[in-house]
Amino acid sequence: MTIPRARSLACFIFILVTAISACDRRTDGKAESKAKPDNPAIYDTKSDGEKQIADALKIAARDKKHVLLQFGANWCSWCRQLHKLFKEDARVAANLQSNYELVLIDVDTVDGQKHNAKIDAKYGDPTKLGLPVLVVLDAEGKQLTTQSSEPFEVEDHHDPAKVLAFLDKWSPQRK
Repeated sequence: MTIPRARSLACFIFILVTAISACDRRTDGKAESKAKPDNPAIYDTKSDGEKQIADALKIAARDKKHVLLQFGANWCSWCRQLHKLFKEDARVAANLQSNYELVLIDVDTVDGQKHNAKIDAKYGDPTKLGLPVLVVLDAEGKQLTTQSSEPFEVEDHHDPAKVLAFLDKWSPQRK
């Protein structure tokens, strides 16, 4: 194989891998893969999103917090990465614990039905932005903002500083 052909082939493979990776991250929820044993489920595929949010709003009102909805699915690698950052980065975890009630809303499609479709519609179909997507609610349930996680991404991970800036911007005002 000549060097120009090898370079063309390498470029094609790079573009193909990039496209597949983007597809995994920005799909519309039609994939139906299951979590692998080494990747335990982070989203409850049987949960009622309305009940999850109602429970979180009660706690948020009592504790003067906001509610952070993370829409996603167990097959979504970017959802898993963001969830991991939320748990393992000390500053991000502390900010979340102090200012938010985090609710993981499963929006996987199973048997042709999108789980929690009514919740997605209620908040303006945020999943059209891709997964994961975040919605911030105040303690009364008013939607404050919707944000794709894409602006937080740097190469193959979420930038903790960018996530913290988002959380700080939308955290409740403390007196």
